[in-house]
Amino acid sequence: MTEKQAPPVAGLLLAAGGGRRLGGRPKALLPHRGRPLVEHAAGVLRTAGLTRVHVVLGARAAAVRELAELGDCVLVENPDWADGMGSSLRAGLDSLAGTGARAALVSLVDQPGIGPKAVARVLAAYEDETSLVSAAYDGVRGHPVLFGAAHWAGIAATATGDQGARAYLKEHRESIRIVECGDVAQPYDIDTEADLGHLE
Repeated sequence: MTEKQAPPVAGLLLAAGGGRRLGGRPKALLPHRGRPLVEHAAGVLRTAGLTRVHVVLGARAAAVRELAELGDCVLVENPDWADGMGSSLRAGLDSLAGTGARAALVSLVDQPGIGPKAVARVLAAYEDETSLVSAAYDGVRGHPVLFGAAHWAGIAATATGDQGARAYLKEHRESIRIVECGDVAQPYDIDTEADLGHLE
């Protein structure tokens, strides 16, 4: 795929976590609608119109590769996944270098209540490599978020631990375009045993 043909926005799915509060069950492998959750999450990005999807794997990456059908995705292994989401975000953004992508739309594997409609709204707000877009739910910022390539270096420099891009977004909050998605999605996380009831 040459740079001219490359889609301007790539999907970036963070799916490396080990599920510490779920007894060490990686979230990517949790069953949802009869398939691994990572497969569902990647499908949401595809359905929303993203043709290039990079998936960052970490905990039990070999099992995820074996069990989930992700053949049309670029799989990125993050050896430092245990350091937190920040390392996965850095690994994902690094993997987009040289692809021609001018923005990354970032979603999390453990939010199955966020479907294609919310992703498509955030995607539609993309303008160019300076874009900074966030979904919001009743006015509260959440995922997915879209980072134009002009922001990648700054995000990578500040993404540590489980903070991801939080520090960068706080610093640049005046530049963020907010897209309300509360009418089409629910932003719950699958973090604890109690949350497993959200899976189907």
